[in-house]
Amino acid sequence: MEFRHLGRSGLMVSEISYGNWLTHGSQVEEESAFACVRAALDAGITTFDTADAYASTRAEDVLGRALQNERRAGVELFTKVFFPTGPGHNDRGLSRKHIMESIDGSLRRLRTDYVDLYQAHRYDHSTPIEETMEAFADVVRSGKALYIGVSEWTATQLRQAHQLARELRIPLISNQPQYSMLWRVIEAEVIPASEELGVGQIVWSPMAQGVLSGKYRPGHPPPTGSRATDEKSGANFIATWLTDDVLTRVQQLKPLAEQAGLSLAQLAIAWVLQNPNVSSAIVGASRPEQVNDNVKAAGVRLDADLLKAIDDVVESVVERDPARTESPARRP
Repeated sequence: MEFRHLGRSGLMVSEISYGNWLTHGSQVEEESAFACVRAALDAGITTFDTADAYASTRAEDVLGRALQNERRAGVELFTKVFFPTGPGHNDRGLSRKHIMESIDGSLRRLRTDYVDLYQAHRYDHSTPIEETMEAFADVVRSGKALYIGVSEWTATQLRQAHQLARELRIPLISNQPQYSMLWRVIEAEVIPASEELGVGQIVWSPMAQGVLSGKYRPGHPPPTGSRATDEKSGANFIATWLTDDVLTRVQQLKPLAEQAGLSLAQLAIAWVLQNPNVSSAIVGASRPEQVNDNVKAAGVRLDADLLKAIDDVVESVVERDPARTESPARRP
C-alpha cells in the first residue's frame, strides 16, 4: 500500500480506502463484513469511510465493531452527515441541530471518541452555509472530528465553504465525489477549484458501480447475485451504465488492462489514482478476495500512451457535464 496527503493537509491516507456503502448492515452478512475489513487491514488499507445514513445507521455500527480491537491511531476513520437518519423533520440536513446530534450518534456507533474526517454528505440548500460551518467548527473544537470535508459539492460551494472554514480556523481538506473513467464531471470545475484551495478528492465508485470490472457483458443478462440484480446493493445506481454501447467499450478495455498486467477492476482504480488531486479511491466489497484484487492497483503508474488509448475507447460514453454535480433542492 502507498499513502498520500489528503489535500494540502498533513493527514496521510491510504491510496485505496475501504467504504461500506450498500454492503455492511444490508447486503453483506456480518461475518462477511468483518472478513472484508480484516482483508483490508491485512492489505495495508488504513482509511475507512462510512456514513450515518448507510443502511439506516447500521453500517456505522458494523464498521465500529469490526475495528474495535484495532489501534485507533493506526486508522483514519471517516463518516458523513446529511441524509435522513430518522423519521423527524430535523433528522436530516446540515442544520446545527442535526450536525450536533448526528456526530454523537456516529461516535457511539463507531465506538470511538473522534473521527478523523467529518463530511457534509451533500450541500443543504435549506440551511445557511454559515450555520453549517459554525456547527462543524464546534465539532472540531470539541475534539469530536479532526478535519472537515464535503461530498458532491460544486466548485462554487467549495469556495464558499473554504472561505468560511479559513475565517473559523478549521481545516476543510476534502471532497468526496463520484469519479471514474466513465464519470468525469469533476474535471472541468471541481478539480481546478480544489487544487487552488488545497482540497483533495476521496473518490467513490471508481469502477462505475462495478461496470468497469467487465463482469457485465453486452447482450447478456447481469450475472446472478451481482449488484445489478440486487435492489439492496444499488441496482438502481448501476442501471444507467448497463447499455450495450457502454458494456461493449468496457470489453474493449480488456487488452489494455492485459497490456498493463492488470485486471479491468485494477485498471479502473489505477486510472483515478493517476489524477494528482485524487488522494484516495474508495472500494467496497462483499467478499475478501475482492479487496485483495483491488488493492493491487495501489502504486500503479499508467503511461501516457495507455491513458490515451483508454480515452480513445471510452470517449463517446464519458459523462463530463459539470452540472451533474448537484445536491437535492430539498432535504430528502
